[in-house]
Amino acid sequence: MERLDLTKRVLRFAPSPTGYLHVGNIRTALFNYLQAKKTGGEFILRLDDTDCERSSQHFIDYIKTDLDWLGINWDRIEQQSLRIERYRDVLTKLSEKNVVYECFETSSELEIKRKKQQKRGLPPVYDREALKLSTAEKDALRNKSCSHWRFLLSGKNVTWQDEIAGEINVRTSVVSDPILVKGNGQFLYTLASVIDDSDFGVTDVVRGIDHLTNTAVQIEIFKNLSSHVPVFGHHSLIVDSFGENFSKRTGGLSIKSLREAGVEPGAIVSKLVSLGTGDGLELRSNIEDFTQKFSLGKFSTAAVRFEKEALKTISRKLLSNSSLGEISEFLDQIGVPNEIKEDFWTMAKDNINKKDELAGFWHLCKDGVYNPVIAPGDEEFIEVAFSLIGEYPRENDSWQKLTEELKNVTGRSGKDLFMPLRSFLTGKSDGPDMRKLFPLMQKIQKPRLS
Repeated sequence: MERLDLTKRVLRFAPSPTGYLHVGNIRTALFNYLQAKKTGGEFILRLDDTDCERSSQHFIDYIKTDLDWLGINWDRIEQQSLRIERYRDVLTKLSEKNVVYECFETSSELEIKRKKQQKRGLPPVYDREALKLSTAEKDALRNKSCSHWRFLLSGKNVTWQDEIAGEINVRTSVVSDPILVKGNGQFLYTLASVIDDSDFGVTDVVRGIDHLTNTAVQIEIFKNLSSHVPVFGHHSLIVDSFGENFSKRTGGLSIKSLREAGVEPGAIVSKLVSLGTGDGLELRSNIEDFTQKFSLGKFSTAAVRFEKEALKTISRKLLSNSSLGEISEFLDQIGVPNEIKEDFWTMAKDNINKKDELAGFWHLCKDGVYNPVIAPGDEEFIEVAFSLIGEYPRENDSWQKLTEELKNVTGRSGKDLFMPLRSFLTGKSDGPDMRKLFPLMQKIQKPRLS
């Protein structure tokens, strides 16, 4: 067996391109990425696309987009569909060692067996009937139907020291011999992943706690390949507000949907890094800020709740706390001139839920409100106000001067003055501090009065 070299840590994230990534997937990606970067190691993006029917380039593209958007950068990319011949070679070697065997039961036949075992109070473990078949019987069955291949478990206890869950002991005697290759020739994760981890020198595998049994099985396969066994860490699963697991098939809280909803990537990362630890939420826009403090030992194995509404609040707070430097590029994109960027951001940052809303504020500043609603009885007041507004550019105290002059001329004060004036200038009854907004307003449309 190869000796595990931990001087260079190699980790991977291995999504199947059969749907959009969700927050559960990304939590696993984050753990592996941060663990790799903390140790100066390598992070591999491995596409587990052996399921040709369900995998697609569309989902591959979105996996890359999602990871890039979150700041999770891979050092290299691998694709299982390009390694099928390697998997076949290894399967042949395992067959020669008599640790894999060919089976011929259909899915319906296996289901019948499981139901019979359950009725007898027995665990639904494969009965290994295929091992009793003669060569002639196998040949006859092979001509009738497609076969699948299973790994022959030792039946011994498999023990390892988990980086998150502590000491784990799994009895393989109560586990079914896993299917490695389906009847259609598809290599499944159980074998393909072990071969990849062995070939790529993966030192650490971090994944969900629902993989514990699978890990025990794979440790036995590693040993039969005389390969190094990675260090394993199994984190808790996250659930939605109803306590249900997230799934790519249901599309629950996909990264795509969160991005389209305007959630900040830093909010997602910040929440997922703190979830399941005793640490408080630390808001950071840059994923690299979490690298040195990251520790797998902080995380529990108990399921943790993740709610979209709470994430929106976090995103809003993170955005409002962003520096001008962090937001400057986006302000460039929407056309805010350099000379007023700081004042514009100061005005807008506490009044937005998502970054895209800044474009609306800039439109208001640049072009004003077309045909604003003027309440009956306010026409004369607004006409006077417009005559006093003056031309852009304005001084920082221009709002105070305007309202004081309006008060003197019209006799209005308080809500009677401020509310109709705000509505005329912004088209809304609430919003940013007018002392900050008004000096930035370059064009104010003449009121259309009847």
